[in-house]
Formats: sequence, C-alpha cells, structure tokens
Amino acid sequence: MKRIFSSSLFGPAVATTVVTLLVMATTDRFLLPGNLNNLALQVSIVALVAIGSTLVIFIGTIDLSPGSAVALLTMLLAMLVKFWGVGFWPGIMITIIFGGGLGAINGMLTAYLRIPGFISTLAGYSAYRGIAFMFNLGSPVFDVSPLLDSLFYGTVFGIPWPLIYIVVFFAAAHWFMRYTRLGRSIYAVGGNAKAAHLSGINVPLTQFLAFVIAGLMTGVGAVLMAARLNSGSPNYGAGLELQAIAAAVIGGASLAGGRGDVLATLLGAMTITIVQNGLNLNAVPTSTQGLVIGLIIVLAVGIDMWRRELADGVVRLWPGRTAKLPPTDKEKSHDLPSSV
Repeated sequence: MKRIFSSSLFGPAVATTVVTLLVMATTDRFLLPGNLNNLALQVSIVALVAIGSTLVIFIGTIDLSPGSAVALLTMLLAMLVKFWGVGFWPGIMITIIFGGGLGAINGMLTAYLRIPGFISTLAGYSAYRGIAFMFNLGSPVFDVSPLLDSLFYGTVFGIPWPLIYIVVFFAAAHWFMRYTRLGRSIYAVGGNAKAAHLSGINVPLTQFLAFVIAGLMTGVGAVLMAARLNSGSPNYGAGLELQAIAAAVIGGASLAGGRGDVLATLLGAMTITIVQNGLNLNAVPTSTQGLVIGLIIVLAVGIDMWRRELADGVVRLWPGRTAKLPPTDKEKSHDLPSSV
C-alpha cells in the first residue's frame, strides 16, 4: 500500500477517477459509445502536445506558445499540400520539422540569450498566430486533402489511430525520460541547474533540446488538428497551451522543475478532457467552462506548492505514527541520477 500511495501515478489516477464518476453522476450520455469514441479522439491532441509542455516544465520553465504554433502549423500544412504542390507525406514531415524549428527559436531565446521562458514563449504566443494570419489573407483553408481524414478517423483492428499515437508517443517519452542521458539530464537541470553544470551537463544545450522536442510534439499535434477538421486556420489551437500545461501540472509535474512523470501527464490530459466533455454534455456556457478549467489549474498548482503542509496535516491525523514527509523543492536532493 505504501508503494501504491507513493507512486507518481496515484494522485493523477485518483483525480481522473473522481472526475469521471462526477460526470457519470450528472449525465447518462457520458457512457454512450459515440461519446466515449469522441472523448478518445479529443484527448489525443491535448495529450501529445502536453508531452512537450511537460518536458519544458521539467527543466523549470514554461511554454506558452503551443496554441499559436498549432495555428501557424495547420496553415503551413494546408498551404503546402493544397496550394504549393508539395506531396501529402512530405508536407506532413515539413510541418513537424517546422514545429521543431519554432521550438528551437524558443529554446535559443531561453537557453542561450537567457530570456525567461515565460517571456520568450509569450512572445511566440503572439508572433506565431500573427504569422498564421499572413497566410491566405488570414482565411482558413478547407478541404486540404482526402488523405488527412484517415490520419485521425481511421482505425486499425477497430482501434482509432489517435489512441495508437498516444500509446506509441507516451511509451517513447517514458523510455526517453527514464533511460536516456538527455532525459535524465532534463530532470537534473530542472532540479538544480548549478549542480547539473558542476556535474558536467551542458545546461543550455539541455534546455534548448527540451524546447526543440516540445516544438516537434506541437507539430504532431498540429497535424492531428488539421486532420481532424481537414483544414488549416489561424484560429485553431486557442487555449491549447493552457490545457497542455494543466495536463502536466495535474499529472504532478512540479512547476519548480526536476520532478514528475510523463505518463502521469496522460492522466492529467484525460482529466481535463473529461471535465470539458462533462461540461459540454450538461450545456454549461463556454465562459463557465473557462472558469472551471482555471480553478482546476489553481487547485493543481496549489497542491503542488502546499504538498509539505498537506503531508504534515495528514501525519497529525495519525498520532503516535511517524512518516517520512515528501521534501519541498528547496529540500530536494541535488544528487544526480547515476545514469547521467
């Protein structure tokens, strides 16, 4: 039981379960096959973009640009395939690589020019959507390619492609963070950048590469967004960056950096998507939906910041018992993983 409760997946799993039960209690349409299939499709884009957002949070900063980058990248894909004569698959590859380029710009500003990530990606949040409006006179591009639909709505043995993407990318991200030198370095830099530097880790390069990976995942999310609607639009992706950040934080990623589990981000994305789905099924106004999501983000961050106090309170409820409390971010050990 101690091992279960100490697992990084336990808290996010409880949150997802509680939210699911609450939505089930408020509407009998939640468990309808059509709604569950729609839910699986909805969570895919948020979850995949959230992988990149989680890595950026692991290094101790934040990325506010994915939503605007998705808008720009869907327009780029639409223009490439429909108007500029680029083949379908080369267009997709160019879009994903261009997404990595946008991440590289964020990483260059943050890691090498030492502009805080909040500021550099806030600039991207504004600039990337502005550039998106320069394409096609700011008008959406519809009916990009009949092949796009199959990327999102196709199935393999009855399993939707988006679910396969989720399994593949999250398995790869979990392996990357746990078993590669760069993955462990990302944790080390987020935990204590000075200690990581003294241990021989190239801190700016690690931060830069984390942003590049985030950009690549944004590119994947943009392709799925374009495939879902078979179009590109400068208005796509609004609020996606907040959903991705919320998924990471609800999944237990510490905004101080250096702590979290990328698999838990998937549970966070599911929680956000289920909440939105439940609000839609109950005909809750859009303005109220934004309020609810905001409260969830505040609660998730509050739990992360107050976890020491919460642990103290739990221990006091069990007189005569002792417990090893989780360390605060200031108390975290600065020892690097053995694989670094």
